Amino acid sequence: MTNVYIIGSGKLATELLNGLDLNQAYKVLAWKDRNNHEAEGAIVVHAGSGRELNEAILYCKKTGSRLIELSTDKDYKQENWDIPVVLCPNTNILMLKFMNMIEKSGHTFSQYQISIIESHQANKTSVPGTAVAMAKSLNLQNNAIESVRDVKRQQFELAISEQNLTRHAYHRIQISDDKSCSIVLETKVFGDSPYVDGVKEIICAVGKNHLENRLYDVMELIDNQWI
Repeated sequence: MTNVYIIGSGKLATELLNGLDLNQAYKVLAWKDRNNHEAEGAIVVHAGSGRELNEAILYCKKTGSRLIELSTDKDYKQENWDIPVVLCPNTNILMLKFMNMIEKSGHTFSQYQISIIESHQANKTSVPGTAVAMAKSLNLQNNAIESVRDVKRQQFELAISEQNLTRHAYHRIQISDDKSCSIVLETKVFGDSPYVDGVKEIICAVGKNHLENRLYDVMELIDNQWI
């Protein structure tokens, strides 16, 4: 049985501890309940603010464990990793596959006018990692992203219902030839389930496949058809 340790005390970490429904090959535990045995070979899911990240990295080195990183607040690609790390700025699998499509074809729209709008719950202050990834795929700078946190705009302009204002992720890409043709790609994610279910798929993929000691973007798991 593989232990899965959840790091963090926020909403996502709590949802993972309470809602991850894994098969009997895995056991979900809080980080404080970790086993420091050198041959642990666990999966560590970092859904925290970063205070415990260095400790988690040292633990993975010591025990031969793998790290799934859910934070978007640090440039992990600048690090030299000697453990397997899977970087997941988003864990909604359908959204990830949509983003994978944009990543592979975004460069073909470089001659057109492109705008990106993203909306999340009003108290979200962290970097909107999904929108940043979309912008990169479309060759746009981060300052081209329009972030909406005003609840009235969310309700009346973006059609986010009142019950979803406190937990939603909305993205809209508009591509126009500035003449007579435009394309709008719109994504809406409501509630908690898509993220928890996505983390479950990622954990199972990490558990079933051999990972090298390096950084993996979650998109690589999609390209490998692991998820």
